[in-house]
Amino acid sequence: MKDEIAKHRFDSLSRLHKVLDMPAPMHPLVSLINNATGTIPLERLPSPHILNFYKVSYKMNFQGKFKYGQHYYDFDEGGMFFVAPNQITGSHAPLSDQSGYTLLFHPDFLLGYDLARKIKAYGFFSYSIHEALHLSGKEKATIIAVFESIEEELKSRIDHFSQDVIISQIELLLNHSNRFYSRQFITRKAVSSDLLQRAEEILTAYFQEPNVLKQGLPTVQFLSAQLNVSASYLSDMLRSLTGQNAQQHIHNYLIEKAKEQLSTSQASISEIAYGLGFEHPQSFSKLFKLKTSVSPLDFRRSFN
Repeated sequence: MKDEIAKHRFDSLSRLHKVLDMPAPMHPLVSLINNATGTIPLERLPSPHILNFYKVSYKMNFQGKFKYGQHYYDFDEGGMFFVAPNQITGSHAPLSDQSGYTLLFHPDFLLGYDLARKIKAYGFFSYSIHEALHLSGKEKATIIAVFESIEEELKSRIDHFSQDVIISQIELLLNHSNRFYSRQFITRKAVSSDLLQRAEEILTAYFQEPNVLKQGLPTVQFLSAQLNVSASYLSDMLRSLTGQNAQQHIHNYLIEKAKEQLSTSQASISEIAYGLGFEHPQSFSKLFKLKTSVSPLDFRRSFN
């Protein structure tokens, strides 16, 4: 399987354009594929495949509206997807309509610019395919306008200012996307609250297991896998809802469990630490003091 995927790695934009039967890209490190008419045969891309580029796609007639329980929560005017370099990308088959825009840019295109460092902070590049950004009509117009500006710049004569302009437009596109994801978390508050409740239930069940010590501390990856969402999406969703990311949420749960045991049981500090999954009691004490400003022993003394 690894060999099969490796054969379908796209190291250059030129090769990608050739597979799609498109003219060579106007810049070796950045390309804007305008498929607004849906005539570019995206189904020619092998599945799965790997791109050595960042990919930002907007599907104009996205058909993946999500159902949670008996309710639908998202807009259906369009959806955006974000892929970081070297991620395995699956088939386009689930999308019946492939019209839209796709921006591809190599990490080397960002070298020497602040965006090369800042792009790591855009968590949506690590989201799963089912965590797409759904756009309202107004948001759609904003995103398309940026795509069109990038396309116009690429079609213009390349000069000393071209890279500066395109980089600023890419950053504008990512900032808009960040803003619209923040809106999506708000409009899907019922879904987010449901995820938060399920996260609490999973953590509660985790600490009821008799072999917690063997399992160790619950991780963000464990929690996100149980909830069937990506770790980045879970952290961003929880931050929008509670002001704390997934790691902080897990730590706070640990501290509350520790407070309960410190105030109601005669177990030693070490026993409580081991019972919560800490390998070393010192690590437990350090985290407890970091979160509460007092040591576990001093906290227990306050109840006596």
